[in-house]
Amino acid sequence: MSPVIEFNQVSKRFVLHKDQRKTVQERVIGLVRPRPPGDVFWALRDVDFTVEEGQSLGLVGHNGAGKSTALKLITRILEPTSGRVRTRGRIAALLELGSGFHPELNGRENVFLYGSLMGIGRREMERKLEEIVDFADIGPFIDTEIKHYSSGMYTRLAFAVATAVDPDILITDEVLAVGDEAFQRKCMERIYGFRRAGKTIIFVSHALEVVRSLCDVAVWLDHGQQRADGPAGTVIDAYLAEVNRKEKIRLENERTREGEESEDASPATESLFRRGTREVEVVRVQLLDETGEERAVFHTGKSLTIRIHYEAHEPITEPVFGVGIYHESGIWISGPNTGFDSVAIPRIMGQGFLDYTVNDLPLLTGRYSLSVAVVDSTQLHVFDLHDRLYQIVVHNDAGRERYGMLALRGTWRCDA
Repeated sequence: MSPVIEFNQVSKRFVLHKDQRKTVQERVIGLVRPRPPGDVFWALRDVDFTVEEGQSLGLVGHNGAGKSTALKLITRILEPTSGRVRTRGRIAALLELGSGFHPELNGRENVFLYGSLMGIGRREMERKLEEIVDFADIGPFIDTEIKHYSSGMYTRLAFAVATAVDPDILITDEVLAVGDEAFQRKCMERIYGFRRAGKTIIFVSHALEVVRSLCDVAVWLDHGQQRADGPAGTVIDAYLAEVNRKEKIRLENERTREGEESEDASPATESLFRRGTREVEVVRVQLLDETGEERAVFHTGKSLTIRIHYEAHEPITEPVFGVGIYHESGIWISGPNTGFDSVAIPRIMGQGFLDYTVNDLPLLTGRYSLSVAVVDSTQLHVFDLHDRLYQIVVHNDAGRERYGMLALRGTWRCDA
């Protein structure tokens, strides 16, 4: 194999001018006076990597890390400030919505326009037209000006054309961010088909598990600088470790602020998230890992302990403690309690705590909210309920299940 894309110490600089001229007089004066120097912004700084023929490369990093700038340099939309970018072969690119098509032309005309830009004649594009229209699934709208298209229709047509011209290199930037579920599946099927055909793919997505399964190698960009490159799984694990670290700091800071604000909260504000008669109060909730360390980020398959600190202001017989686990989408995943699990608590008085431990956390990558509650033995009278007041982030670093909310850990049997 030989490189089809080479990034050799590439940097890209933008100058952001603070031009405050608003009146006609000020604009005229500005024609003879030099513009004031602007702020220099380095979108990329000394980025260096190569992509071999037939490889799939994933670009990962936060929003604004420089991923889209790198793609624009590969497609020659931008030129580097320093360094060198080399490419070999026909490139089809799906970048930001709106690039590549003319809004005043209809879908059919834009198909031929795209083909001409790729060096493909009208006769060949006519042979591909039926396949393109069928994949895009936009029916009679193919003869409508695309300025009237929805974002989903536009993306379907753009993807259909870009993948129909048989490129050597396919570049996609968040192609799954727009479109319905059926379209996303069709896109991924075609992308995997390109990979099986030995095409080179540059894939940008925040769906890291898709990057992990699709890409051979990856590059992690952080504020324009290259933090890591190598096998996709290794790079993604390093990126997630940094995300975990920052997420932990952020959530801890938010909890500190929320604690300060709750001291001054009015009863009306508090009642939005908490209710109960308070004969028993939940005074603190800790989220602990297997070492007993309090944290906000947990991992699939590892231990999670929810420690509920309480204070009973009077003797309470047979209280029931419970927790609720919710996905960020609002789906209630589970709601265990000591009553259902036949955990006898004869009587409480004063201060104490109760632990609920999940030794093998089945939650997959995502954000989750936790509720805690203490109720009477009938589970009808609420002493204290904290409704989704606690947040955790879960990452599935190396689990064999990647999609959905829960790891079922089932077994397979093949009778072939």
